[in-house]
Amino acid sequence: MDFNEEALEYHRGEKRPGKIGTSILTKVSGKRDLSLAYSPGVAVPCLEIAKDSEKVYEYTGKGNRVAVISNGTAVLGLGNIGSLAGKPVMEGKALLFKYFAGIDAVDVEIDSENVDEVVRTIELISGTYGGINLEDFKAPECFEIEARLKAKLGIPVFHDDQHGTAVVVGAGLLNALKIAGKEIGEVKVAINGAGAAGIAVGKMLKNLGVRKIIMCDSLGIISFSRKDLHESKKEFAVDGDGDLVDAVRGSDVFIGVSKALLLTCEMLKSMNKNPIVFALANPNPEIDWDVAHKVRDDLIMATGRSDFPNQVNNVLAFPGIFRGALDCRASCINEEMKVAAVHALAGLVEEPTRDVFIVSPFEEEVVVGVALAVVSAAVKSGVAIEGFDLDGYFDKLKREFLDERIEEGKVSAL
Repeated sequence: MDFNEEALEYHRGEKRPGKIGTSILTKVSGKRDLSLAYSPGVAVPCLEIAKDSEKVYEYTGKGNRVAVISNGTAVLGLGNIGSLAGKPVMEGKALLFKYFAGIDAVDVEIDSENVDEVVRTIELISGTYGGINLEDFKAPECFEIEARLKAKLGIPVFHDDQHGTAVVVGAGLLNALKIAGKEIGEVKVAINGAGAAGIAVGKMLKNLGVRKIIMCDSLGIISFSRKDLHESKKEFAVDGDGDLVDAVRGSDVFIGVSKALLLTCEMLKSMNKNPIVFALANPNPEIDWDVAHKVRDDLIMATGRSDFPNQVNNVLAFPGIFRGALDCRASCINEEMKVAAVHALAGLVEEPTRDVFIVSPFEEEVVVGVALAVVSAAVKSGVAIEGFDLDGYFDKLKREFLDERIEEGKVSAL
C-alpha cells in the first residue's frame, strides 16, 4: 500500500470514518444515572448556571473545550480549497489537542469568506467553548478576524498559523543562536513570506529582542517606498528597495514561510558565518536539506518536515498554551504568555547542538513546561482568574501528565 492509499485508509477508520469522536465522562449504569444525567436531574445545574453564569465551568465541559475553526481559505500548502475540504485538517487538529493536552476539541467549518459573517458566527457560538483556535484563514483577513474576536470575547482566541508558528520559531532561534555564538540583539534576520506566519514571526522576534529584520513578500523587500502595503506589513517596512537576494546578503538568519526552493545556493553562500536557516515551506522547504549542507558546513538548519532534525511543528506550542490558558481561565492569550512559551520550549533542550536544538513533540515534558510557563505569565499579567493557585498548579500538571510515565520509566521528572 503506497502512502496516499495508507492516508486514505487511516481516515476511513476501522469502525467509522474520521479521527476523533466523543467519550462519556460519567457513568450511565441504570435509570438513576439517566435521571441525574438528563431529566429531571439536569435541571439542577441549569438553574445554578442561570443564577451565576460562572457556574458553567463547574457543571459542564466548557472549561476543557476548544473550537478549531476554519473557513478553508489557506489550508496547509493546499491553498483555498474550501471549508469542507479542510475538515480533515481540523479534525486532525482536534486529535492533537486531545492526544497531547487532554483537551476536548471539536472542529467547526464555516462556509463563508465574508469577515463579518465569520466573526458573527464565532461570536454566537463562543459560549459553548473555553477557547477558540482559528486555523487556516488566509491573510490579511485572518488578522482582522482574530483582532475583532479578541476584542469581543472574554475567552482565549488564538490563530495558530500565526502564533503557534511564531512561538516555535522563537524557541528554535534562541537555541540556534547559542550554537552560533551570536546575540539576539545583534543579528540581521531575513524573513521571506509576509502572510500570517511571517508577520507573527517578525513580531515575536521583535519581542525577543531582534532589532534588524528585513521582510520580503512576492514583490521583494517591504519598503517605505511601496504604496500598496497592507496595514499588517507596514510595521516591517524599511528604507531601500530590493529583492530576496538583497535581503539575505550579509544576514545571520533566514526564515522562510513561503515556497519551495526560493533560497538559492548563492544566497546561502552570501550569509554570515554560522548561518541559521529555518526553511519552513511545506512539503518542500525553501532550500533542500542535503543541498544546503553541502553548500555550508557551518549551517544551523530547521525545516517544517518530520523527516529531518529540528522540525518546527506547531504541536509543540498550541496544546500547552491552551492547556495553561484553560486551566487558569485566562481571558486571553497575550504577548507575555506567548513569550513565556518560547522560553519554556527553548529551555527543554539542555545543550543545543546542530542536530538537536528544537525539542521533539513526543517529549511528555513539553505540554507541562509550556502550560506552567503560560499560567505563570497569565497570573503575573493579570489575565488569569482571580485567586488562581499557582503554587499547586505544577503538582496538578505533574499528576495528570507525568507521574504514570515517570513510574514506568518512559520520561524523566522535570
